[in-house]
Amino acid sequence: MLCSSIVVILINVVGYLHVKLLYWSTVGYQKSIMSRSSTYQYYLSLTEHPYSHLIDTLNDGVKFFNPQKLNDPRYGKLPLSIRVLLEAAIRKCDGFYVKEEDVQNYLDWQEQQNVAEVPFPPSRVLLQDFTGIPAMVDLAAMRDALVKHGVDPYRVNPVCPTDLIVDHSLQIDFSKCQGAPRSSSSSTPAPVSSAPGSGPRQPPRGGGAHCGAARGSCGKGSCSDPPASPGKHPPAVQQIENSPLLCPFHLQPVSEPETALKSQEMELIRNKERLQFFKWCSKAFQNVNVVPPDVGAVHQVNLEHLCRVVHVSDGLVYPDSVVGTDSHTTMINGLGVLGWGVGGIEAEAVMLGQPVALTLPQVVGCKLEGSINPLTTSIDVVLGITKHLRQANIAGRFVEFFGPGVSQLSVPDRTTIANMCPEYNATVSFFPIDQVTLKHFNKTSESQRDFQRYRCAVSLYRQHTLYSFIPYVSGPKRPQDRVAVSDMKVDFHSCLKEKVGFKGFHVAPDRLQTQVPFQHAGQEYQLAHGSLVIAAVISCTNNCNPSVMLAAGLLAKKAVEAGLGVKPYIRTSLAPGTGMVTQYLNTSGVLPFLSQLGFEVIGYGCATCVGNTAPLPEGVADAIKQGNLVACGVLSGNRHFEGRLFNCVSANYLASPPLVVAYAIAGTVDIDFEKEPLGKCACGKEVFLRDVWPSREEVQQMEEDTVVSSIFQELNSRMEKGNALWSNLECPETAVFPWDQKSTYIRQPAFFHKLVKVQPPRSIEHAHALLFLGNKVTTDHISPAGSISRVSAAAKYLLSKRLTPREFNSYGARRGNDAVMTRGTFASIKLMNRFIGKSGPKTLHIPSGQTLDVFEAAERYQREGIPLIILAGKDYGSGSSRDWVAKGPCLLGVRAIIAESFQKLHQTQLLGMGILPLSFLPGQTADSLELSGKEKFSISLPEELALGHALTTSEGKSFGVTALIDSEMDLIYYRHGGLLPYVARTMI
Repeated sequence: MLCSSIVVILINVVGYLHVKLLYWSTVGYQKSIMSRSSTYQYYLSLTEHPYSHLIDTLNDGVKFFNPQKLNDPRYGKLPLSIRVLLEAAIRKCDGFYVKEEDVQNYLDWQEQQNVAEVPFPPSRVLLQDFTGIPAMVDLAAMRDALVKHGVDPYRVNPVCPTDLIVDHSLQIDFSKCQGAPRSSSSSTPAPVSSAPGSGPRQPPRGGGAHCGAARGSCGKGSCSDPPASPGKHPPAVQQIENSPLLCPFHLQPVSEPETALKSQEMELIRNKERLQFFKWCSKAFQNVNVVPPDVGAVHQVNLEHLCRVVHVSDGLVYPDSVVGTDSHTTMINGLGVLGWGVGGIEAEAVMLGQPVALTLPQVVGCKLEGSINPLTTSIDVVLGITKHLRQANIAGRFVEFFGPGVSQLSVPDRTTIANMCPEYNATVSFFPIDQVTLKHFNKTSESQRDFQRYRCAVSLYRQHTLYSFIPYVSGPKRPQDRVAVSDMKVDFHSCLKEKVGFKGFHVAPDRLQTQVPFQHAGQEYQLAHGSLVIAAVISCTNNCNPSVMLAAGLLAKKAVEAGLGVKPYIRTSLAPGTGMVTQYLNTSGVLPFLSQLGFEVIGYGCATCVGNTAPLPEGVADAIKQGNLVACGVLSGNRHFEGRLFNCVSANYLASPPLVVAYAIAGTVDIDFEKEPLGKCACGKEVFLRDVWPSREEVQQMEEDTVVSSIFQELNSRMEKGNALWSNLECPETAVFPWDQKSTYIRQPAFFHKLVKVQPPRSIEHAHALLFLGNKVTTDHISPAGSISRVSAAAKYLLSKRLTPREFNSYGARRGNDAVMTRGTFASIKLMNRFIGKSGPKTLHIPSGQTLDVFEAAERYQREGIPLIILAGKDYGSGSSRDWVAKGPCLLGVRAIIAESFQKLHQTQLLGMGILPLSFLPGQTADSLELSGKEKFSISLPEELALGHALTTSEGKSFGVTALIDSEMDLIYYRHGGLLPYVARTMI
């Protein structure tokens, strides 16, 4: 850590807190950077490169830097992931951003790990729209600011190739009855059944509308014809040529095309301003590739289309590497491509030519041995590995997998495991290229010519036996709280009784058996604690993994053939990562069975995973509120923070796709699958989960038969076509974006309004605490991504712009509007503020003693000229990366945050926005120091940051905190008031 000095806080008699900061001197380094352009300064030719002697040539004349020609024995001992970093440092060595001493630090990894600060210039940047739009808005605003200083706006262009995938705007507007035309024939409703999932035997036929009975049990209103006989696939759906995008690549259309079409049309209508801006970006900026909406989820598109494994540019071949504005960018590690998530402002710096600064990481080897349990899916392996690695305390380290068990994992299995890397707090979860990887690329027509076998040596490793992994789910509030499926019923009952906390709901004993009747589609049903109301097969984590998706389809097929169904009030959905998933589900013949159970393809994107869930049926929502029920959602996603799916759905579980289908059929999580049946067949025989669960052999055989190279070839050939609505979308064609003052989506941010010469950090005098928070404050708490509450500060702003609640859209969709996002900061209904004593987006305005919305309190503090800080507990800022988790507090006037610990990425984001992260010393907390949070805080900063700079402080009781500034670049960004002003100043 660059700045690891103790910050001494003294409390004097008037209650003011004074902070003493000790900094490393960076004045000289600062001046040298200010004199340099923000873009990489490459050597004129390879012959002038300091490592030109390492250049080697392949048979076809393509050149590459060969680190083995260093003849350095240390190279052979480096882990593969470190070798990728080393190659990039050698290739990009320009004597300024990347120096020869950085190359030596990489080679000396054994001694320099966790010590040396090194640069990493990745090959490309990956953006999704929620985090991509504020990044592109910032670049557009930077053009405006530089024009005022006489700078050519075209200088503001990404230097590093950037891909922006519009995948987070899909929202579930239409499903089931809303999404398909009703059949003219009548349907006979099914009676309420006491057995979960039971229903008449007849599978649905004909028209496409679901009746009020359990899905899969209606005799007349359905989307697909049933199989001619048990065991046979239903007929394939006809190809539709030149139609609007049903499957993004005009492959086999979904069985309920109207559902996907309507959701897609609403997506484009609702997000027209944003999409016009994206299209402008694709034309105005060089090196920006925009993938249109409804093509697929960002990480799956990255895997299938954008990933190159190796790049060939200007006659030079080099490994692919990527940083993305999503913590699950690590999914690409499963292909042997190095990549991880960074914040939006860090991504902008890379786009503009600056390398990622990181402390040379420690690499932990994870050895896999044994064989996989036949009933275990890759999700179970993920959760098993996650549990062990989380316990290993490997935060901030690289993980590399090796051992004989690795060969049993397919590429989709590996990418699923790599996707979950952030859940055990590692930076990278890396699978080196092997024969399994090469076989995968044979199928996808990726050339093998530039692959080479690397030796991997690690000094630390953890060993696991694959057979020990059994099926698990995670929940009900946090992804790290794993529950064995066999223990689910007992654990849920325990959660109901426990005090409110990470798992508890504190339901009174006399309310445990509460049941509330309600009407839906003319039929009566009952809800109880544990009743399922949302079941979503969604998210790039696993819904693009052929094995688990095909397993879900096979389970659905067997369930339908057994006469089982899903209750119609359950909000079911299937949002494939890309059209490839639709293709192989349809080719294998299982897609119609999923649709019969209500899992209809609603579009391609993140949808439910990021909180874009359509409202529950009114009767369901009213019944939950009437009985104060702990209703449940089950999804195959990667995050499920409390209240993320829907406000009244308290318990949410992560599960593999086949388990999502199983719980949907059961209609409750309050079930022991070993002892209780899913339902009954037509003859009255009980049907258990084991009766319909597909074997691993069945799944693997179907995967071999359906997931073939032709699918990938078709995807790559049609990826760029987009859809007609996107193609016909008009956008401006100017160098500087024409901001529309009436727009509520795209607004020029205030970050460059006062772009002047460098000012030293101002001391923080007499600050108040805006919030007094506890442990595990997530990015969802700080900057929500889901729907905008009608009673929120953001809603008041939108209403003032004459928008109706129907037009609010989501916070994620409005990240290009700083007025909305500032008001949405700390607007989560699940935020626990100790000033208030209950959850909600409220805080105490300390001078007046009034309870206000967080935004209103911050606005009043700013009018009064009072700076702000935040007090927090452990793991502040954990969760998926979002730049507004730092931008929002910055615009609220927050100058520093004191917490027990920070999520590493968020810590960097705060510094990038000029907010100082401070941590309590080990063993100390706000409680142990007897802080009420109502004190006034003063943090004195020297004009010249220098090591050992002494400050005079008042007398009083003292305690220490640590200034978390890990690199010289972080300190430079902080000095400039943030990364964006710094980058802009380098161009003036």
